[in-house]
Amino acid sequence: MTRIVLATHNQGKVAELHRILGDLDVAGLDEFPGAPDVAETELTFAGNAFLKARAIAAFTGLPAVADDSGLCVDALNGMPGVLSARWSGRFGAATGDRDAANLQLLLDQISDVADDLRGGAFVCAAVLATPDGVERSVEGRMHGMVIREPRGTGGFGYDPIFVPDGETRTTAEMSAAEKDAISHRGKAFRELAALVPDALAAGRS
Repeated sequence: MTRIVLATHNQGKVAELHRILGDLDVAGLDEFPGAPDVAETELTFAGNAFLKARAIAAFTGLPAVADDSGLCVDALNGMPGVLSARWSGRFGAATGDRDAANLQLLLDQISDVADDLRGGAFVCAAVLATPDGVERSVEGRMHGMVIREPRGTGGFGYDPIFVPDGETRTTAEMSAAEKDAISHRGKAFRELAALVPDALAAGRS
């Protein structure tokens, strides 16, 4: 079985992708010392994901899978979007807990927004890039609402303040399996996983 490298050091994301891509032989970047830290300089989720996947495929000589994802809030015209992981900027980095700083800043920014206008979606672009240039990309979305106070201890990032459509719980209050079944990342990576065999075969032909 061909090994596939997940282009991330985020252990929460690695664990999540291991669950979703369980039928594939996958490894995180911690197994590849010296792997480049790729700056996310594109303006789209897919653009950033391709930057990372291409760089890691070139570095490791193995097919690489990468994603870029974030929370797009209607009241913020789709932001924080591709800036979700660094929304609080230098302040977030200085606190030592960027996730908490990002979450609190977002809540502060929409504190005056009415409950029925706090809609949004988690979006994930997932891509595969092989060393010989074969590429595939997909996108998954999970729509829902941003609540006013964090609830739950599971997941990571903005999970404690996001309630998916049809749910009363935040994604941080769900089990890992429940979240994977409906999440933007789960949708995207299940679709991408189905494309992997043909993409790898195309690369060998």
